[in-house]
Amino acid sequence: MSDLRLQSPAVARNRQPILEVLEQALPKPAYVLELASGSGEHAVYFASAMPGWRWLASDPTPQALASIAAWREQARLSNLLEPVELDVMGVWPDVRVDAVVAINLVHISPWFVTKTLMMRAQERLVDGGVLYLYGPYQREGRHTSPSNEAFDADLKARDARWGIRHLESVVAEAEQQGLKLERVAEMPANNLSIVFKKQAIPEVSASPGQETVHDG
Repeated sequence: MSDLRLQSPAVARNRQPILEVLEQALPKPAYVLELASGSGEHAVYFASAMPGWRWLASDPTPQALASIAAWREQARLSNLLEPVELDVMGVWPDVRVDAVVAINLVHISPWFVTKTLMMRAQERLVDGGVLYLYGPYQREGRHTSPSNEAFDADLKARDARWGIRHLESVVAEAEQQGLKLERVAEMPANNLSIVFKKQAIPEVSASPGQETVHDG
């Protein structure tokens, strides 16, 4: 029987630095939805390191889902949930989560995917919940390294709708959805960790001497 587990060399380089940021950003017990989980190696690593996290991996492709399931079967972690098929532009699971995690997604998708990601994350996150993004970004209108500039050109050659986004544009889009920037951390290979937090919507109470009017 063939081994369905995919492997990415980049995961071995970035999983521990990402974990360290997530440990600071997320509560110890947390329900986490990971988008575009790919091979599933991140999911296994994070769920193994943090038993208090319930980790729900997802991906839109059958090959990735098979890999995630194979890694999960080998790891036998009770807090690593069965992966779900999920396209950011499609229907999301009807759950409320403490965190949404997207690693290397924003630059390998059209801009409208990022806009939808922000909107759907805001809907699924609990108040104070975290949106975590990882990948390369431009800052102040410039690439942060020659390698990122070359990577950006390669992405656009593969699909003109892809490309390394401007950090400021991503932050502005998040803020429109009530997601406040909490932290930007420099990571290996000229990548960034970006942490947003969902802001609680204050309840509107009636003024003294006034009654609250309910429809119906």
